Parts: sequence; structure tokens; C-alpha cells
Amino acid sequence: MPKPTAVVCAYSSVGTAALEGLLEAGVDVKALYTYAQGPDEQWFTPPAAVAEAHGIPIHMAPSFNEEAVFQAIRGLRPDFLFSFYFREMIQARFLDVPRLGAYNLHGSLLPRYRGRAPLNWVLVKGEAETGVTLHAMTPKPDDGHIVAQAHLPIEWDETALSLTLKAAEAGRKLVREALPGLVDGSTSLVDQRTLGPSSYFGGRKPADSRLDFAMTVQEAFDQIRAVADPWPNAFLETPDGTVRIAWALPAVASCPSGHFRSDGEGVLVGFSDGALRLHALRADGVRTDRPSEHVAILRNLRLPEA
Repeated sequence: MPKPTAVVCAYSSVGTAALEGLLEAGVDVKALYTYAQGPDEQWFTPPAAVAEAHGIPIHMAPSFNEEAVFQAIRGLRPDFLFSFYFREMIQARFLDVPRLGAYNLHGSLLPRYRGRAPLNWVLVKGEAETGVTLHAMTPKPDDGHIVAQAHLPIEWDETALSLTLKAAEAGRKLVREALPGLVDGSTSLVDQRTLGPSSYFGGRKPADSRLDFAMTVQEAFDQIRAVADPWPNAFLETPDGTVRIAWALPAVASCPSGHFRSDGEGVLVGFSDGALRLHALRADGVRTDRPSEHVAILRNLRLPEA
């Protein structure tokens, strides 16, 4: 029996793992559409590296939905089209090309957290669980019947990086295990509308990572861990400047909201119901773990001392 064939559109560490899952399942990937890796994205192996190692043709995709790409994919006559953390919404005409269907891997338990940056948003919202979902693609984002889901518990100090690595491994396994049923038609698809209410979140903007002293400690901590390194970090802003909080943890000690103070263990910053203890700040692009430098930075912002 010939191997099933696929065209894959993928990026990110999750996209890399999912591509590997396809290859482990014995899929013949005819082409990879992806993006060039940015200088701030060197923390993961890109899908292109896996494709190159397996002799898969690689196409960078500045404008995936153009006519030339459509004709090229149609000429390949793939059994499947897969989208793994691809940045573009794939037009409806592409979805009719593959003989066995077009499927997307999404980083949440659909129908909740449809949209962009789901792994960051679940942390901001303080969720205790998320997951990954493989589903049929339709012209609407994150729509279509569900093939399979994997649940992921979220630890109290989970970060966007640790959760992304969990999602990548779960996605690899989910794709690998789902393939046989998609090939032989034995998979029973589940209508998302039968799984409860949906929610949608758009792409995160820089302002979404701003910290406010009216936040509770938990809300501030959730914001920090949602964009901890290698993401651009949550930030405090005053009329005298901005500082990014690379890492901080809820503290037992107290500090008035909007103030900071030093104690024998470091520097505290107060929020509405308690304080965070600073572990790392980033000012002018430079990260520092030194409490004395934290004090100097906060004084430069004219944050009041308690």
C-alpha cells in the first residue's frame, strides 16, 4: 500500500513536533510551507530543519494564498493538507484539494480559546488545564469537527515556554496516533458545538502585557508567566519610563500597592492584595537578576518606596 501523502503548512516548535509526528506515522510529505526563523526565535528548531533532513521541498510563504501556490499544491494531488501553527488563514479553495481532507492543530481544547496565542491567553486567564486539538479545517478560524484532543494540566508556575513544550510533545503524539484513522476512514469526528460554549481571543498586542497596580498578585503573576522569556515580558510603565519584569513570584511579605521595598530576600513590588518578589528585570534590553540593580531601576522610574 502506498504511503499517504501530505502538504504541510507549519511553524513554531509545535509545528516542528507535529511535522515529526506525521513522518513517524509514515506520511510522505510532498512539500513544507513555512517561514524564515526570526532572530528572537532561535530557541526552537524550525520545521524547515526537519524538512531539510528528510529531503522535503521547503517553500517560504510570504503570501501563501496566492494563485501560484494554489496551483502548485493542486499539482501535487496530496491526500492531506495540514496546518500546524501556520500564521495565515488558508483560503477555502485549498481545503477542497486534498483527497482525505484538510486538518489544523490548535493549541487549546476547542471550542474554548479559538483564535491567536491560545497558550499565552490560558495563562493570562489563570486556567488550570488546556490542551491541543486536531480538527477539520473550514473557511472559519478554528472551526470544523474535532478529530482528537489531548488534555494538558497547567502547573501553578507554568510559563508560556514550558506549556509550549508540553503542547509540542502532545501535538506530535496526537498527530501520529490520529493518522491511521484518518487514512482508513474509521475516525469519528465530533461537532465542536456539542462540547459546550466557545470563546475567542485575538492576537496579543504589546499593550496586553502591561501590568497595572490595581491587579491582584495572581493576575499580575499570570500576566508575567504568560510572556516570560523568550517572549517579550510583561512590563510596568510610569511617566519616567518602562521596565520589563522577566520573572517574579508571589510573596508572603507585603508591600503597599504601587510601591516597592527591599528586604533581606530581595525586592518587593506591591499590587492590590499583596506583593510580588522580583527575580529578574529587563531594562534597555539587558536582563539583571541583582536586587541592587532592581532598586536602581525602580528608583529611576520614580516608583515610590514603601
